[in-house]
Formats: sequence, structure tokens, C-alpha cells
Amino acid sequence: MFSKSKINDPSPQKGDSPKPAGHDKPQDAPKPLAPQGDYKAAAPKAKPPASVLSSDLHVTGNMKTAGDIQVEGTVEGDIRAHLLTIGETATIKGEVIADDVVVNGRIVGRVRGLKVRLTSTARVEGDIIHKTIAIESGAHFEGSVQRQDDPLNPKGKSAEPVKPTEQVRPSETNRS
Repeated sequence: MFSKSKINDPSPQKGDSPKPAGHDKPQDAPKPLAPQGDYKAAAPKAKPPASVLSSDLHVTGNMKTAGDIQVEGTVEGDIRAHLLTIGETATIKGEVIADDVVVNGRIVGRVRGLKVRLTSTARVEGDIIHKTIAIESGAHFEGSVQRQDDPLNPKGKSAEPVKPTEQVRPSETNRS
């Protein structure tokens, strides 16, 4: 009773071979996924693994990376990283600056971090400037602790501003 309308079904043109149902484009031409241009659509890059300084390594000098560092050896110098993990056998003599700092070993120097964690095996001799801090039972710490909203910036504002005090020399107070 019903027949297919010629309006909705274009007739094959010369040189075209019959196509399987459901395919409007030739099979050999892939469908472009992104606009043609100077760039390529790429999958998100996987985060690279942390750089590891082994326990038999002794480094003298400063280190700076946007990535992660795991220190198991000895470093005499400043370290700046995204995530810094100080292993139980590690010793750092210098300033440590990182978004996240996990201390299992020894640091002699200032620690600056958004999140600072001293585990039970940590030994820190120096000031800690942080946004959040966690100190496990058994950790040894000598120094001061100061909370700042931006501890990574040396000129960051502290939660409690410290007013400068005037210093008066004893010899100046006795003069008339």
C-alpha cells in the first residue's frame, strides 16, 4: 500500500556504488574530530612521576621544579617544588618551599608550604611558615610556627600581623 517517496530518497548518481544503510559518507574518509588548524587536540598529559634523589646521593646546590621531588639522600641548599617528600633517611640543610611538604626525615632550615606535615619520624630545626600544618606524635621540632595566607611568598601577610618595635640602645637612654 505504501511506497517510499522519491523526495526523501535521492537516487544514486553516476559513478556511485550502492551504500549500506545508515552510511551517508564514504567509508574511506574519516570524520574530522577537531577543526583543521595549527593545533592538535591531544589527550590530557599524565602527571610525570616524582624525581627521586636516592639515599646514596649528596647534592650541594639549589633545586627548583614545578613537579614533585622525593629526597632520600642529603641536600645542602634550597629546594622549591610542588610536592616535596623528605624520606626517613634524608637530610636537608637549607630552605624548603613547596605547595605540599611531607617530612619523614631531617630538615635544618626554614620550611614554607601551603600544607606541611611532620610525621612521627620527622626532625625539623627551623621555622615553619604554613597555611595548614599537621604534626604527628613523635615528631621533633625546634623553631617557631607561623600561619600565613600565602606562605610561599616571602612577603605574604600573616594571620596575626606583627608590629615592629623600636630598639633603644642603653647608651642613648642615659643622655640628658
